[in-house]
Amino acid sequence: MKDGKASPTASMFKLYGSEHNKKRHELMIAATGINGVAWDGDEFDKKDKDLTRAWLRTKGNSIEGGTSEVQLNVISKRVLGLPS
Repeated sequence: MKDGKASPTASMFKLYGSEHNKKRHELMIAATGINGVAWDGDEFDKKDKDLTRAWLRTKGNSIEGGTSEVQLNVISKRVLGLPS
């Protein structure tokens, strides 16, 4: 970070990482079927419950440190040189 501004490279990595993580977990949840919504109870394995919690966590990851929309804005202005 230079002069209190996020670098364009950091924005690109943040955007890619958070969006890729969300898509990856969406696919894993879909592949597990009904177990993809496991939360509590003996009928679900710990692995299924952990996957559900990790999927929910990806939503927070895409917000903290700047939303994906903010990262796209930084990339459009600083990398692509588009006007405000």
